[in-house]
Amino acid sequence: MYVDRHPLFHLLLSKEILKCFPSKIKDSKDSADADRLCNIEKAYSTVLSELGEDVDREGLLRTPLRAAKAMQFLTKGYKETTQDILNDAIFDENHEEMVIVKDIDLFSLCEHHLVPFFGKAHIAYLPNKKVVGLSKLARIVEIYSRRLQVQERLTKQIASAISEALEPAGVAVVIEAVHMCMVMRGVQKMNASTVTSVMLGSFHDDPKTRKEFLALTMRK
Repeated sequence: MYVDRHPLFHLLLSKEILKCFPSKIKDSKDSADADRLCNIEKAYSTVLSELGEDVDREGLLRTPLRAAKAMQFLTKGYKETTQDILNDAIFDENHEEMVIVKDIDLFSLCEHHLVPFFGKAHIAYLPNKKVVGLSKLARIVEIYSRRLQVQERLTKQIASAISEALEPAGVAVVIEAVHMCMVMRGVQKMNASTVTSVMLGSFHDDPKTRKEFLALTMRK
C-alpha cells in the first residue's frame, strides 16, 4: 500500500493544510465579520486624517482598529434577539402581583450624533401566569441599548419585547438618561436629563396601577 493512499496520511495532510491556510477554513460569518471590522478601521483612519491628525504617529497607530472594535461592541445589539435569551428563562408561576426591576444601568449611542447617552431603566410587569428570570429584563435593556438609538424608541422597544414574550397583564418602562449631545455640544446644559415612559395594558388603563409603579420607582 502506498503511503499517500493510506487514510491516516490524508487525515494528517488535511490537518497540516488547516494549519497553513487558516483563512481558507473560516466560515462565511467569520469572514464577513473580519471584512466589516477592516472597513470600519479604514473609515476611522479616514476620519482622523480629515480632522488633521497624523495616523502614522505612535499614539494613533492602532487607534482606528481599537475604535472599530469599540464601535462593534457598542452596537452588538444588532446581532442579538430577545428570543435568544428568553427561550429557557420563562416559567409558569401562579403570581399576578407587580414585578419591578429598577435602576438598570444603560449606555447607548444617539443615532443623530453618535455620542453616548446613559442613565437608568425601570421596568415593571404584571404576570399573567408567567414570569421571567429577573436578569433577563436587564439583558433586554442591553440588547436594545447597544444599537444606535433615540431614547423614545428605546423605551418602546423594551416594553414591546417584554409584552410580546410574556403576554402579561401590563408592562411599564421608564428611562432616565443624560445625553452627551446636549452636554458636550449644542446647548451644553450640564444638568439636563430626559425621562421617557411607555405604559402598556393595565399600566396604561388603570391609574392606580400606574401610580403605584411610579411611586415605587421614581422616589429618591
